[in-house]
Amino acid sequence: MQRTLDLTIAFVKNALADAEAGHDWFHIERVFKTAQTINQNEQANPLIVALAALLHDIADSKFNNGDEEIGPQKAGDFLASISVNQEVINEVKLIIKHLSFKASFDKSTYQSKELNVVQDADRLDAIGAIGIARAFTYGGYKNRVLYDPEIKPNLSMSKEEYKNSSAPTINHFYEKLLLLKGLMKTETGKKMAQQRHDFMLSYLNQFYAEWEGNK
Repeated sequence: MQRTLDLTIAFVKNALADAEAGHDWFHIERVFKTAQTINQNEQANPLIVALAALLHDIADSKFNNGDEEIGPQKAGDFLASISVNQEVINEVKLIIKHLSFKASFDKSTYQSKELNVVQDADRLDAIGAIGIARAFTYGGYKNRVLYDPEIKPNLSMSKEEYKNSSAPTINHFYEKLLLLKGLMKTETGKKMAQQRHDFMLSYLNQFYAEWEGNK
């Protein structure tokens, strides 16, 4: 197993060498570590959890013209090239396909303990202090304004509206980040999410106070 992980880590580091800072190797490493923490209690298949965590953003659709098949395919091709068992490959591809927040719009029936672990780990990295940093990093990458009081959050977006949104970064808190606590699947994920969620609420209160010149 360790050789497989070592080869996968090297592959991911190379593939994401020039990635946007919120979706780079360090994001992958955090998700990988958090998935290990969550799985201490969940006892899902450790190899599938590890490989899915490492490969989940190998070709994120938002950086590949919206193509949602390229990530699972690229991950599967790599794992086949290092002779990983086909059943493991199939599970990893399914997890990557169903992992993202936008995938939740599709109302898929696919579920597994491994998906729950990796999905919670990935969602945890989208909230809290690091989640805030990542949100503004991506907003800057897309040249979005920080906040515009005239543009209200859209809480009933379709999948296409979500994928094509160019709203201010603060809106993203209401359209995604503050919703993630309620979507956690594992008990460990739920506990970790609560503290990070509370931190975001505190941050937003400070943000609005500073915006109005009150603090």
